[in-house]
Amino acid sequence: MPSIMKTAGVVAGLAAVACALPAYPKLNSRQESIYSLAKRQNAAAAALGLQDVDILQFALTLEWLEASFYQQGFAQFGDDQFKALGLNDIQLNDLKGIGRSEQAHVGLLQSAIAQAGVQPVQPCQYNFGFTDAAGMVATASILESVGISAYLGAAPLVSDGKILGTAASILTIEARHQSFIRVASGVAASPSPFDTPLGPKAVFSLAAPFIQSCPAGSNLILTAFPTLTMTSPAPVAGVMALAQGTMLNFQSDAASGAKFCGFTNSAAPGGTAFTPFDAAQGCALPPNLAGTVYVTLTSEGPASGVLTDEITLAGPMVMNL
Repeated sequence: MPSIMKTAGVVAGLAAVACALPAYPKLNSRQESIYSLAKRQNAAAAALGLQDVDILQFALTLEWLEASFYQQGFAQFGDDQFKALGLNDIQLNDLKGIGRSEQAHVGLLQSAIAQAGVQPVQPCQYNFGFTDAAGMVATASILESVGISAYLGAAPLVSDGKILGTAASILTIEARHQSFIRVASGVAASPSPFDTPLGPKAVFSLAAPFIQSCPAGSNLILTAFPTLTMTSPAPVAGVMALAQGTMLNFQSDAASGAKFCGFTNSAAPGGTAFTPFDAAQGCALPPNLAGTVYVTLTSEGPASGVLTDEITLAGPMVMNL
Protein backbone atom coordinates (compact mmCIF):
# COMPACT_ATOMS: atom_id res chain seq x y z
CA MET A 1 0.00 0.00 0.00
CA PRO A 2 1.49 3.39 -0.94
CA SER A 3 2.27 5.79 1.82
CA ILE A 4 0.34 9.00 2.36
CA MET A 5 3.47 11.01 1.62
CA LYS A 6 4.05 9.17 -1.65
CA THR A 7 0.42 9.62 -2.72
CA ALA A 8 0.60 13.29 -1.85
CA GLY A 9 3.70 13.60 -4.00
CA VAL A 10 1.92 12.03 -6.98
CA VAL A 11 -1.06 14.35 -6.58
CA ALA A 12 1.23 17.34 -6.37
CA GLY A 13 3.02 16.21 -9.51
CA LEU A 14 -0.24 15.82 -11.41
CA ALA A 15 -1.33 19.24 -10.24
CA ALA A 16 1.90 20.73 -11.54
CA VAL A 17 1.41 19.05 -14.92
CA ALA A 18 -2.16 20.30 -15.08
CA CYS A 19 -1.05 23.83 -14.35
CA ALA A 20 1.52 23.60 -17.11
CA LEU A 21 -1.04 22.60 -19.74
CA PRO A 22 -2.39 25.38 -21.97
CA ALA A 23 -5.71 26.85 -20.88
CA TYR A 24 -8.21 26.20 -23.66
CA PRO A 25 -10.81 28.95 -24.07
CA LYS A 26 -14.46 28.22 -23.41
CA LEU A 27 -17.13 28.96 -25.99
CA ASN A 28 -18.13 32.59 -25.82
CA SER A 29 -21.79 33.64 -25.75
CA ARG A 30 -21.94 34.07 -29.52
CA GLN A 31 -20.47 30.63 -30.20
CA GLU A 32 -22.84 29.08 -27.66
CA SER A 33 -25.69 30.82 -29.47
CA ILE A 34 -24.70 29.30 -32.81
CA TYR A 35 -24.37 25.84 -31.25
CA SER A 36 -27.79 26.15 -29.65
CA LEU A 37 -29.30 27.47 -32.87
CA ALA A 38 -28.15 24.40 -34.80
CA LYS A 39 -29.75 22.09 -32.23
CA ARG A 40 -33.00 24.03 -31.92
CA GLN A 41 -33.64 24.40 -35.63
CA ASN A 42 -33.38 20.65 -36.06
CA ALA A 43 -35.69 19.66 -33.19
CA ALA A 44 -38.69 19.58 -35.52
CA ALA A 45 -36.78 17.51 -38.06
CA ALA A 46 -35.76 15.03 -35.38
CA ALA A 47 -39.40 14.76 -34.34
CA LEU A 48 -40.21 13.68 -37.90
CA GLY A 49 -38.06 10.61 -37.34
CA LEU A 50 -35.48 11.44 -40.01
CA GLN A 51 -32.73 8.83 -40.23
CA ASP A 52 -29.21 9.27 -41.56
CA VAL A 53 -30.21 8.03 -45.01
CA ASP A 54 -33.06 10.58 -45.08
CA ILE A 55 -30.53 13.33 -44.43
CA LEU A 56 -28.42 12.00 -47.30
CA GLN A 57 -31.47 12.01 -49.58
CA PHE A 58 -32.16 15.60 -48.56
CA ALA A 59 -28.55 16.53 -49.33
CA LEU A 60 -28.77 14.76 -52.70
CA THR A 61 -31.92 16.71 -53.55
CA LEU A 62 -30.00 19.96 -53.00
CA GLU A 63 -26.93 18.75 -54.90
CA TRP A 64 -29.11 17.72 -57.87
CA LEU A 65 -30.59 21.23 -57.84
CA GLU A 66 -27.17 22.89 -57.75
CA ALA A 67 -25.66 20.62 -60.42
CA SER A 68 -28.64 21.23 -62.71
CA PHE A 69 -28.41 24.97 -62.04
CA TYR A 70 -24.84 25.22 -63.31
CA GLN A 71 -25.43 22.81 -66.19
CA GLN A 72 -28.42 24.79 -67.48
CA GLY A 73 -26.80 28.16 -66.87
CA PHE A 74 -23.61 27.40 -68.76
CA ALA A 75 -25.66 25.87 -71.57
CA GLN A 76 -27.68 29.08 -71.89
CA PHE A 77 -24.97 31.74 -71.50
CA GLY A 78 -21.72 31.84 -73.46
CA ASP A 79 -18.26 32.59 -72.09
CA ASP A 80 -18.41 36.11 -73.51
CA GLN A 81 -21.35 36.99 -71.28
CA PHE A 82 -19.45 35.96 -68.14
CA LYS A 83 -16.32 37.79 -69.28
CA ALA A 84 -18.45 40.89 -69.78
CA LEU A 85 -19.04 40.78 -66.02
CA GLY A 86 -15.28 41.19 -65.50
CA LEU A 87 -14.34 37.54 -65.06
CA ASN A 88 -10.97 36.56 -66.49
CA ASP A 89 -10.18 33.17 -68.02
CA ILE A 90 -9.01 31.67 -64.71
CA GLN A 91 -12.10 32.88 -62.86
CA LEU A 92 -14.40 31.60 -65.59
CA ASN A 93 -12.75 28.20 -65.42
CA ASP A 94 -13.12 28.22 -61.64
CA LEU A 95 -16.81 29.09 -61.98
CA LYS A 96 -17.35 26.18 -64.35
CA GLY A 97 -15.39 24.02 -61.93
CA ILE A 98 -18.07 24.65 -59.32
CA GLY A 99 -20.58 22.94 -61.58
CA ARG A 100 -18.26 19.96 -61.93
CA SER A 101 -17.85 19.80 -58.16
CA GLU A 102 -21.61 19.74 -57.64
CA GLN A 103 -21.90 16.84 -60.09
CA ALA A 104 -19.18 15.00 -58.15
CA HIS A 105 -21.15 15.60 -54.93
CA VAL A 106 -24.17 14.00 -56.59
CA GLY A 107 -22.15 10.90 -57.43
CA LEU A 108 -20.73 10.60 -53.91
CA LEU A 109 -24.13 10.91 -52.24
CA GLN A 110 -25.73 8.46 -54.70
CA SER A 111 -23.08 5.91 -53.81
CA ALA A 112 -23.50 6.41 -50.06
CA ILE A 113 -27.29 6.06 -50.28
CA ALA A 114 -27.10 2.98 -52.51
CA GLN A 115 -24.67 1.33 -50.10
CA ALA A 116 -27.32 1.79 -47.41
CA GLY A 117 -29.69 -0.29 -49.54
CA VAL A 118 -31.91 2.63 -50.54
CA GLN A 119 -32.77 3.95 -54.00
CA PRO A 120 -31.28 7.46 -54.38
CA VAL A 121 -33.67 10.27 -55.31
CA GLN A 122 -33.60 11.37 -58.94
CA PRO A 123 -33.25 14.90 -60.31
CA CYS A 124 -36.39 16.99 -60.56
CA GLN A 125 -37.59 19.40 -63.23
CA TYR A 126 -36.39 22.92 -62.41
CA ASN A 127 -37.14 26.48 -63.42
CA PHE A 128 -34.34 28.82 -62.40
CA GLY A 129 -35.75 31.85 -64.21
CA PHE A 130 -32.47 32.71 -65.93
CA THR A 131 -32.43 36.12 -67.61
CA ASP A 132 -28.71 36.89 -67.93
CA ALA A 133 -25.28 35.77 -66.74
CA ALA A 134 -25.20 38.38 -63.98
CA GLY A 135 -28.43 37.05 -62.53
CA MET A 136 -27.08 33.52 -62.69
CA VAL A 137 -23.94 34.45 -60.74
CA ALA A 138 -26.02 36.29 -58.12
CA THR A 139 -28.31 33.27 -57.73
CA ALA A 140 -25.27 30.99 -57.52
CA SER A 141 -24.04 32.94 -54.50
CA ILE A 142 -27.40 32.44 -52.80
CA LEU A 143 -27.53 28.72 -53.59
CA GLU A 144 -24.05 28.17 -52.20
CA SER A 145 -24.98 30.07 -49.03
CA VAL A 146 -28.09 27.94 -48.61
CA GLY A 147 -26.03 24.80 -49.19
CA ILE A 148 -23.65 25.77 -46.39
CA SER A 149 -26.53 26.47 -44.01
CA ALA A 150 -28.19 23.18 -44.95
CA TYR A 151 -25.13 21.06 -44.16
CA LEU A 152 -24.52 22.96 -40.92
CA GLY A 153 -28.13 22.55 -39.87
CA ALA A 154 -28.24 18.84 -40.69
CA ALA A 155 -25.03 17.97 -38.86
CA PRO A 156 -26.64 17.56 -35.40
CA LEU A 157 -29.11 15.04 -36.88
CA VAL A 158 -26.45 12.68 -38.23
CA SER A 159 -25.52 9.78 -35.93
CA ASP A 160 -23.07 7.90 -38.17
CA GLY A 161 -19.56 9.33 -37.99
CA LYS A 162 -18.69 8.22 -41.52
CA ILE A 163 -21.72 9.97 -42.97
CA LEU A 164 -20.93 13.08 -40.95
CA GLY A 165 -17.39 13.03 -42.33
CA THR A 166 -18.70 12.72 -45.89
CA ALA A 167 -21.04 15.66 -45.35
CA ALA A 168 -18.24 17.72 -43.82
CA SER A 169 -16.02 17.11 -46.85
CA ILE A 170 -18.78 18.55 -49.05
CA LEU A 171 -19.50 21.46 -46.69
CA THR A 172 -15.94 22.77 -46.87
CA ILE A 173 -16.09 22.79 -50.67
CA GLU A 174 -19.44 24.59 -50.66
CA ALA A 175 -17.85 27.26 -48.47
CA ARG A 176 -15.00 27.67 -50.95
CA HIS A 177 -17.53 27.97 -53.78
CA GLN A 178 -19.32 30.76 -51.96
CA SER A 179 -16.12 32.64 -51.16
CA PHE A 180 -14.93 32.43 -54.76
CA ILE A 181 -18.24 33.73 -56.12
CA ARG A 182 -18.22 36.60 -53.63
CA VAL A 183 -14.65 37.59 -54.54
CA ALA A 184 -15.37 37.30 -58.27
CA SER A 185 -18.41 39.54 -57.70
CA GLY A 186 -16.27 42.19 -56.02
CA VAL A 187 -17.61 41.82 -52.47
CA ALA A 188 -16.07 40.62 -49.20
CA ALA A 189 -15.12 36.95 -49.27
CA SER A 190 -16.02 36.35 -45.64
CA PRO A 191 -18.27 39.09 -44.24
CA SER A 192 -19.02 37.20 -41.01
CA PRO A 193 -16.82 35.05 -38.75
CA PHE A 194 -19.52 32.38 -38.52
CA ASP A 195 -22.01 30.76 -40.89
CA THR A 196 -25.69 30.28 -40.08
CA PRO A 197 -27.32 26.84 -39.79
CA LEU A 198 -30.85 26.22 -41.06
CA GLY A 199 -33.23 23.37 -40.37
CA PRO A 200 -34.38 21.06 -43.20
CA LYS A 201 -37.84 22.63 -43.60
CA ALA A 202 -36.43 26.13 -43.94
CA VAL A 203 -33.85 24.93 -46.49
CA PHE A 204 -36.48 23.06 -48.48
CA SER A 205 -38.61 26.21 -48.50
CA LEU A 206 -35.74 28.07 -50.18
CA ALA A 207 -35.27 25.34 -52.78
CA ALA A 208 -38.95 24.66 -53.49
CA PRO A 209 -39.58 27.71 -55.77
CA PHE A 210 -37.03 26.31 -58.24
CA ILE A 211 -38.63 22.85 -58.34
CA GLN A 212 -41.45 22.27 -60.81
CA SER A 213 -41.97 18.52 -60.36
CA CYS A 214 -40.08 15.43 -59.20
CA PRO A 215 -40.19 11.80 -60.37
CA ALA A 216 -42.25 9.31 -58.40
CA GLY A 217 -40.40 8.30 -55.26
CA SER A 218 -38.18 11.38 -55.28
CA ASN A 219 -40.42 13.72 -53.29
CA LEU A 220 -39.29 14.59 -49.77
CA ILE A 221 -41.60 14.31 -46.78
CA LEU A 222 -41.09 18.00 -46.06
CA THR A 223 -43.62 20.72 -46.86
CA ALA A 224 -42.39 24.20 -47.73
CA PHE A 225 -43.47 27.34 -45.90
CA PRO A 226 -45.35 29.95 -47.97
CA THR A 227 -42.98 32.05 -50.08
CA LEU A 228 -41.81 35.49 -48.99
CA THR A 229 -40.59 38.28 -51.27
CA MET A 230 -39.25 41.75 -50.54
CA THR A 231 -41.02 44.60 -52.30
CA SER A 232 -39.15 47.59 -50.82
CA PRO A 233 -36.34 48.46 -51.09
CA ALA A 234 -36.21 46.86 -54.48
CA PRO A 235 -34.17 43.63 -54.31
CA VAL A 236 -30.85 43.73 -56.12
CA ALA A 237 -28.56 41.00 -57.34
CA GLY A 238 -25.71 40.55 -54.90
CA VAL A 239 -25.03 42.48 -51.70
CA MET A 240 -27.45 45.12 -50.41
CA ALA A 241 -25.99 48.11 -48.57
CA LEU A 242 -28.70 48.83 -45.99
CA ALA A 243 -28.39 50.80 -42.75
CA GLN A 244 -29.84 49.51 -39.52
CA GLY A 245 -33.38 50.72 -39.02
CA THR A 246 -34.15 50.69 -42.76
CA MET A 247 -37.82 49.81 -43.22
CA LEU A 248 -38.31 46.67 -45.31
CA ASN A 249 -41.59 45.67 -46.94
CA PHE A 250 -42.47 42.07 -47.70
CA GLN A 251 -45.23 40.25 -49.55
CA SER A 252 -46.63 36.81 -48.80
CA ASP A 253 -49.95 35.01 -48.83
CA ALA A 254 -49.38 34.38 -45.12
CA ALA A 255 -48.58 38.00 -44.22
CA SER A 256 -51.99 38.75 -42.69
CA GLY A 257 -51.23 36.79 -39.54
CA ALA A 258 -47.64 37.97 -39.14
CA LYS A 259 -46.61 40.11 -36.19
CA PHE A 260 -42.82 40.03 -36.49
CA CYS A 261 -40.00 39.73 -38.98
CA GLY A 262 -37.29 37.26 -38.02
CA PHE A 263 -33.73 37.92 -39.23
CA THR A 264 -31.69 34.73 -38.79
CA ASN A 265 -27.96 35.37 -38.80
CA SER A 266 -24.99 34.16 -36.81
CA ALA A 267 -24.54 37.66 -35.38
CA ALA A 268 -28.06 37.79 -33.89
CA PRO A 269 -28.27 36.97 -30.15
CA GLY A 270 -30.02 33.63 -29.85
CA GLY A 271 -29.80 33.10 -33.60
CA THR A 272 -32.62 35.36 -34.80
CA ALA A 273 -33.36 39.06 -34.29
CA PHE A 274 -37.06 39.92 -34.29
CA THR A 275 -38.60 43.31 -35.11
CA PRO A 276 -42.33 44.18 -35.17
CA PHE A 277 -44.08 43.74 -38.53
CA ASP A 278 -46.91 45.83 -39.92
CA ALA A 279 -48.47 44.94 -43.26
CA ALA A 280 -48.40 48.58 -44.39
CA GLN A 281 -45.10 49.75 -42.91
CA GLY A 282 -43.10 46.51 -42.97
CA CYS A 283 -40.36 46.02 -40.36
CA ALA A 284 -37.03 47.59 -39.44
CA LEU A 285 -33.66 46.01 -40.20
CA PRO A 286 -31.94 45.10 -36.92
CA PRO A 287 -28.35 46.25 -36.20
CA ASN A 288 -25.11 44.29 -36.48
CA LEU A 289 -26.13 41.81 -39.17
CA ALA A 290 -23.64 40.85 -41.90
CA GLY A 291 -23.32 38.29 -44.64
CA THR A 292 -26.20 35.94 -45.42
CA VAL A 293 -29.41 36.77 -43.56
CA TYR A 294 -32.55 34.62 -43.71
CA VAL A 295 -35.80 36.57 -43.28
CA THR A 296 -39.09 35.06 -42.12
CA LEU A 297 -42.50 36.32 -41.07
CA THR A 298 -43.51 35.00 -37.68
CA SER A 299 -46.43 34.98 -35.28
CA GLU A 300 -44.21 35.70 -32.28
CA GLY A 301 -40.93 37.50 -31.56
CA PRO A 302 -39.28 35.72 -28.63
CA ALA A 303 -36.75 37.82 -26.74
CA SER A 304 -34.59 34.68 -26.54
CA GLY A 305 -34.01 34.82 -30.29
CA VAL A 306 -35.36 31.30 -30.72
CA LEU A 307 -36.99 30.74 -34.13
CA THR A 308 -39.06 27.56 -34.49
CA ASP A 309 -41.18 26.06 -37.25
CA GLU A 310 -44.23 26.51 -35.02
CA ILE A 311 -44.04 30.32 -35.14
CA THR A 312 -42.82 30.60 -38.75
CA LEU A 313 -45.54 31.75 -41.14
CA ALA A 314 -43.64 32.51 -44.35
CA GLY A 315 -40.14 32.39 -45.76
CA PRO A 316 -37.30 32.31 -45.41
CA MET A 317 -35.97 34.57 -48.12
CA VAL A 318 -32.30 35.42 -48.50
CA MET A 319 -30.64 38.79 -48.08
CA ASN A 320 -26.91 39.39 -48.49
CA LEU A 321 -25.65 42.32 -46.45
